[in-house]
Amino acid sequence: MRNCIEYVLRQDKTSEQFAYVTGPYCYDVINYDLVYRTFLEEKKLWNKDSGRMYAHNIISWHKDEQIKPEQAFEFGKEFAEKWFQGFQTLVAVHKDKDHIHCHLVTNSVSYEDGRKLHTTKKDLERMKQFTNQMCRERGLTVAEKGRHFDGSLIEKGEVIAWGKDKYNLFRQQAKDSFVADCAMAVLKALGNCISKEKFIEKMKQFGWSVNWTEKRKHITFQNQEGKKVRDSNLCKTFHLDISKEGLENEFNGNYERIRAEAERTNGAEKELAGYYRQVEAACTGSGKDIGSCDNREKRVTSEISEDERVYTGISGKDTQFEDGKTEALLQESRNARRNSEIKRRNSASDNRTVRNAEVKSITSAEQRRLEKQKRIDEQERARAARKRNKRRSGPEL
Repeated sequence: MRNCIEYVLRQDKTSEQFAYVTGPYCYDVINYDLVYRTFLEEKKLWNKDSGRMYAHNIISWHKDEQIKPEQAFEFGKEFAEKWFQGFQTLVAVHKDKDHIHCHLVTNSVSYEDGRKLHTTKKDLERMKQFTNQMCRERGLTVAEKGRHFDGSLIEKGEVIAWGKDKYNLFRQQAKDSFVADCAMAVLKALGNCISKEKFIEKMKQFGWSVNWTEKRKHITFQNQEGKKVRDSNLCKTFHLDISKEGLENEFNGNYERIRAEAERTNGAEKELAGYYRQVEAACTGSGKDIGSCDNREKRVTSEISEDERVYTGISGKDTQFEDGKTEALLQESRNARRNSEIKRRNSASDNRTVRNAEVKSITSAEQRRLEKQKRIDEQERARAARKRNKRRSGPEL
């Protein structure tokens, strides 16, 4: 506690005009030694000078916020007097950084009745709501979830951490963090997954087991070293929607995308068939026959007319030009046919994947329904058995 008070009242960070103590304080000047002794005397008065000694909170504003140190000082005093009513609180404004912030160091023992200060997660949430209300009353900016100070949206995957230690970890050593590894594995696994089962299988390939059950609210990921990460942790830290509902939406989106690609491939095959007909018509129009040489590849044979035999010097060049043009068209046609066949096979594979996933999903849903019905039947049988036993036992003597 002494070190904390000494840091908050450092002269290179604040000045006496921006320091204040709520509650009993009998000294004219404020320095860390006097504040520390005042807090300690209050604890000894109630015989509670052990355990948690103090609470340290910081109210910070963005560097672009239009607020002066005097305004921040009044803000901190009002907050301390209303929120920590009955507890001595040191309020000090720091202006050594590019953003103004206010430190509040609160004695953990009340000077009114000697009760200890207890702060829960719900209290922290109410503290945030209270500071937001005070900011609105003063025309200051209120932080919005999913947005930066200027109102722009936080990009997907951007690191967000409310704890200082956690923030520094991801900013400096994100590659060495198993939480970051888990987030990367989830993003990779989501690529073409269209079902929960396929997602779990891919995560297993990346070294992460997935605990996704209907009974639990959250999804838990666990690596081979036994370290666990919740989906809610990934959502808050990396601004990713990795909840159950979010993943299901991703699966549905991937399914629709694969189906749309398959439909486009079928349309391309129809266009390609029309292109083949145009090529054959062009070859026929140039005086060539399309025949079969080895039952696998079509070749063009030219028919030499009487005029071509007489005027070989002229018509021979034209024939060679036409032959080259026709051969190029046929080669292009063969390449297009080969590419179309590859796309057709890939599309068929994707369609099989979609159908298999649908079958698995339906089967899984049916199994869950049967298991639920089985549990209901067992409960009914147990209830009926208890009633029968009660009737047989008769009244107690």
